[in-house]
Amino acid sequence: MTRTRGKKAPFEPGLVPPPGALLEWRDSQHFDRWQDRPCVLCDKPTPMRSHAGEPVHKACAVYWIAANPVEARLGRFASDTQSKSSQRATHA
Repeated sequence: MTRTRGKKAPFEPGLVPPPGALLEWRDSQHFDRWQDRPCVLCDKPTPMRSHAGEPVHKACAVYWIAANPVEARLGRFASDTQSKSSQRATHA
């Protein structure tokens, strides 16, 4: 297996939370420390990014999921995938 230097691992979304639940965005790739861009939902500046790279406040994404539960199942906004160690800790 060949690894290229400086290439990041794939940024895969996890599950879409049910309406009213919070998104779990723990990965640092959700935060752009260099540039705020207008949120795709409220148009106010944000350093936050979805898995697809859309600038969006986490709170705006949670409200959008609650307001659009059917469309939300398509996965526009999702939580981070849980690592196996995180899953073990929550099930222990």
